[in-house]
Amino acid sequence: MQSLREPLIFGIVRVERNAVLSMTKVQLGTISSSDIMPRPLRSANSAKRSRPHTDVRTTWAKMLPTPSTSHVPFERVYEPAEDSYLLLDTLSSGSEVAFLSHRFRALAKDAGHDSPSPLIVEVGTGSGIVLAFLTANARAIFGREDVLTLGTDVNGQACSASQKTVTQAIDEAKGCEVGQEGSLANDSTASPARYLDSLITDLCDPLRPGLVDVLVFNPPYVPTPSLPSLPRYDARVDHISSSASASTFEHDSQMLSLSYAGGVDGMETTDRLLGKLDKILDRYRGVAYVLLCAQNKPEDVKSRLRSGKHGWTVETVGRSGKTAGWEKLEIIRIWRKEAQTVDS
Repeated sequence: MQSLREPLIFGIVRVERNAVLSMTKVQLGTISSSDIMPRPLRSANSAKRSRPHTDVRTTWAKMLPTPSTSHVPFERVYEPAEDSYLLLDTLSSGSEVAFLSHRFRALAKDAGHDSPSPLIVEVGTGSGIVLAFLTANARAIFGREDVLTLGTDVNGQACSASQKTVTQAIDEAKGCEVGQEGSLANDSTASPARYLDSLITDLCDPLRPGLVDVLVFNPPYVPTPSLPSLPRYDARVDHISSSASASTFEHDSQMLSLSYAGGVDGMETTDRLLGKLDKILDRYRGVAYVLLCAQNKPEDVKSRLRSGKHGWTVETVGRSGKTAGWEKLEIIRIWRKEAQTVDS
């Protein structure tokens, strides 16, 4: 197993869950609310449409259980919906497993250099179902065990929920490894990653540049006249507070609106992340999966990325099986083709 990539966060010598969260809060305390744009969270009551919680995994993905989110307070955190499940289906599809396993396989005999542990980051974790799925099934999806996972979200309730979702999924995966009755006993795919934390932050702001190997982003993609104001971190009381409202109901409504309100063309937050992608991703191995809806004009987004100065290759690797009103979904993969042979 390769050595872990540390430090990840400003000034942290060794990554520990409490230390990471504490340090990130300190860093966020130095950033004014005017410096940060809203981060995506999901809303069960938003314009994004939910679907029944059924097993819709592909043939490959049926081997990999969907994490439980029964503990999540859905009045404050987005309930997994079609977009969430499309990410699970896509990331565990045969084509993406082959792509990721090749890109992040362990040190080959002829590589001639070390291959550091991949860092997987989900931006806007919401309930944590996607992050938990990737963490619990790291070996099956990435082809190696020494994987690190991390989540970010502006909603403290979402971070707390995702922590529990991920740790429960890890416990279940470990149960499979020791052969619990009715589990995937002795299945070599059941090997979880090392989960670092879920950070209360905007996008990937606390991370050192170029550290992220795989970024997963289910953004607020619904076109709206404006973006909700972002809650700011209050260091005096050690929590995220909202100046927009003193009532719990109004605060919860504001937090939920951050999960779907995407501004002009539903792309304002997504464009902000895409503009930073070159600095966020590892120069050679970095790859991003970003979900878009029809009104985000995905063909225009892909064309703009391909014609930019960063040398991105962009392909659609997942689509919703049917149109949900205007909300036809697709997932694009963004990476550099010439980097595929770096670890070969």
